[in-house]
Amino acid sequence: MNEDNTGTAGRAAVPVDDGAGVTTEKTVSGAERGTGGDTERRSTGPAGPTPPTTSPTIELSAIELPTAEPPAPAPPAGESPGGPSCGPKGLRARGAVAVPGRRPVRLGPVSTVWRPRAVLLPMVVAALLCAAVVMNVGRGDISVPVPNVIAVLLGGGEDIDRLVVHELRLPRSLVGALVGASLGLAGAIFQSIARNPLASPDILGITSGAGVGAVAVIVIGGANGGVGGVLAEVGVPLAAVAGGLAAALVVAALSLRHGLSGYRVLLIGVGVNAVLTSVLSWLLLKADIVDVGRALIWLNGSLNGAGWDTARPAALALAVLLPLGAVLTFQLGALAFDDDTATALGVRLALARGALLITAVLLTATATATAGPIAFVALACPQLALRLLRSGTPPLLTSALLGAAVTVWADVFARTAFGGVELPVGVLTAALGAPYLLYLLIRSGKARTS
Repeated sequence: MNEDNTGTAGRAAVPVDDGAGVTTEKTVSGAERGTGGDTERRSTGPAGPTPPTTSPTIELSAIELPTAEPPAPAPPAGESPGGPSCGPKGLRARGAVAVPGRRPVRLGPVSTVWRPRAVLLPMVVAALLCAAVVMNVGRGDISVPVPNVIAVLLGGGEDIDRLVVHELRLPRSLVGALVGASLGLAGAIFQSIARNPLASPDILGITSGAGVGAVAVIVIGGANGGVGGVLAEVGVPLAAVAGGLAAALVVAALSLRHGLSGYRVLLIGVGVNAVLTSVLSWLLLKADIVDVGRALIWLNGSLNGAGWDTARPAALALAVLLPLGAVLTFQLGALAFDDDTATALGVRLALARGALLITAVLLTATATATAGPIAFVALACPQLALRLLRSGTPPLLTSALLGAAVTVWADVFARTAFGGVELPVGVLTAALGAPYLLYLLIRSGKARTS
């Protein structure tokens, strides 16, 4: 085969089959590649045409280059960009991240997912609380029918009904609801921080600290001078708050020395609680018999004699601390993990734990100062709310509502279920909460051995 391979620089010979068994060489220069100019040379051999030479070629026209997608059409009026409206009317899923099986909901800078159980359960518990208040106000030595109670609460009713409801019984029910809500919320915070269902103010010694402060005022205060007179001027509520804060400070200082651990906090709290119980017994042994009687009534947790002067401070404290707890609830989800994970999520552990602990201690001390130590409400209600709601951590709102409902219903039965004998509400809650504490201990032991 004779081929003329001479050419100038910048030219390239490209074999091309013309379909008739003849190979055509197209010599294409650099300038001609862009314009299509070429020079053809044919080559035949002695035995006929040379078989076609196969050469891989790339057709640029066959390559599909990515093109910009056309802009998505605007959503219809009343519909969010991510799809149809999610959740109840007025809640739109704008920019919220979808969770499989859940509808996203976004309200300003806050995004969450739509959980019907998380909305319906607090409504049911709130309805039970309202029913308990109506029952507690209507039942007693002077019975007021339920329709009359509702009429008085709505601004109507007769004079005698208004006197019984407004002046005698409604303050007691409101104090019970406020105390129960404070204890339920405090218990949920303690259990979330310690990551232990047994962590509650009753077991950690916070309630005993508040009790020591209040009993010290009752027993060694009074009309005497010196320290007794100073303590008498401070008053039972402030002394209870100071005692609860002191006990919490001791537990926190001993627990955080080697890192926070749920069982370490629990064991230290049990020890502090034992010491404070001994101090409480010593105070009662040294006191006068009249002061002992007053102290024992207060230590059993009682709503007797609760009036508007008692309800207003408790309502003010809860009005300040409940929104603070709601703001801090966003930190509880991260604190449920270990310290390294919570730090990686951007949580300042010391600041978050300090703020939550102070809030929980103030709630506990305020409730204890108002009605005395009402046992097991802070222990049982958060766990009950967690199981009903099927959440990872005790829900704050549901725990508070459930604590209020349990306390008011316990007061209803303590007042009316035993004939003419009226029991302190703390006696009934302790009788109901002790079996639940045993259940938690058995369940915790099985979990550790499995």
